Amino acid sequence: MNDYQNILEYFNQLPTLVKVVWVISIALFTLILGLIAYLKILRINLRRNEIKRIKYQEIYEEHLINYLYAGDNIDEISTEQREFINKMKKDISIEFNRNILVAVMTKLVNDISGEVATAIYKLYTETGLIDYSLQKLKARKWEIIASGIYELTQFEVKHVYKEIEKLIKHPHKEVRNQAQLYLVNLFQFKGLKFLNDLEYQLSEWNQIQLLEILQKFDNQEITDITIWLKSTNISVVEFALKLAKVYNQFESKETLLELLRHDNKELKVQTINVLTYFYDTECKTYLKSNFHQSSESEQIAFFKLLENVAENSDEDFVIENISHPNFKIKLAALKILKDINPDKFNYLEIAKNNTDAKRIIEFIEHN
Repeated sequence: MNDYQNILEYFNQLPTLVKVVWVISIALFTLILGLIAYLKILRINLRRNEIKRIKYQEIYEEHLINYLYAGDNIDEISTEQREFINKMKKDISIEFNRNILVAVMTKLVNDISGEVATAIYKLYTETGLIDYSLQKLKARKWEIIASGIYELTQFEVKHVYKEIEKLIKHPHKEVRNQAQLYLVNLFQFKGLKFLNDLEYQLSEWNQIQLLEILQKFDNQEITDITIWLKSTNISVVEFALKLAKVYNQFESKETLLELLRHDNKELKVQTINVLTYFYDTECKTYLKSNFHQSSESEQIAFFKLLENVAENSDEDFVIENISHPNFKIKLAALKILKDINPDKFNYLEIAKNNTDAKRIIEFIEHN
C-alpha cells in the first residue's frame, strides 16, 4: 500500500506534460495488448473455421457423388436421394454450411455437363438453395446481390429473367456486370437486349467477357446488331463493332459506312478496322476525300485497309502520301505502290532530303 502511495505521490509531483505522456503511454500499451489478444483470438477462429470448412467440403463432396450415383432416372428422385435432400435442407439453414455446399456444387457443375449437371441443377432447386439465392437479390448490400446473381447463373435458373434484367441499371458496377453475365450465359444473343437502352458504359473487360461467353455456344441465332451500331452509348457501339467482326456481319456494312462520319475518332478507327477485315472497297472514296481532315490514327487505319484492297485507281492518292510525315503511312504507301505499279515504284524519284523514304525503298526492294 505504501508503495502505491509513494508512486501516486511521485506521479502527482511530475510536470503536467510528463503526466500526459505517461497516461498516453499506458493507454497505448493497454490498446496494443488488447489488439494482440484480439488478433490471436481471430487467428484461432480462422484456423478453426478453415479446418471445419475443409471437413465439411470433403463430406459434401462425398455426399454429392453418392447422390449422383444413387439415382437411375434423371427425371425421378430415388429414396436415397430424397434422404440426402432432406438432410441438406436442415444443413443449409446455417449460412456457413450453405456457402460450402454452394461452392462444392458450383465447382462440380463447372467440371461436368450433360445429365450429371442437370441432376445438380435439380438438387439446387430441391434443397431450397435457390430460395436463398433469390433472397439475396433483395439485399441492401451490393456484394450479396452480386453473389445471388452469380449463383443463379451457375445453376442456370432462367425463370428469374425479369428480376435480373432490372438489375442492369443497379448503381453498383459489380451488380450490373453479374446481371449482364447472367443474361448472356443463359440467353446468348437474346440476352443482349439490355444493350438497346444501356445507360452505363461497358468496360473493355466486360466486352471481352461477353464475347467469350457468346463464342462458347454453337448454332445460335444471331440478332441484328444495327440498333447497337447506332447507339448513343459509345461503349455499346464499340461492342457491336466487335460482334460485327467476330460474327462476319456483312449485312451491317451500310451502317458501318455511316459510322465513318461519327464524331468519335477512336470509333471511326475501329470502324475502319472492321471494314478492313471485310475487305470493303466502298469506303475508299469517302476516306480519301476526307483524308486530310482525319486524325493521324484514322489515316494509318485507312492505309492498312488500302494494303488489302488498293487498286490502280488509288495510285495517285498513294503517291501523294509517299512523303507523308508519319513513318507508318509512308511505309504503307510505298508498299502499296510496289504492289499496284512495280514499274513506277522502281523508277520512283525521291527528294534528296527524304532519307526515310529512300531507306524504306531499299528495305522493300530487298524484302
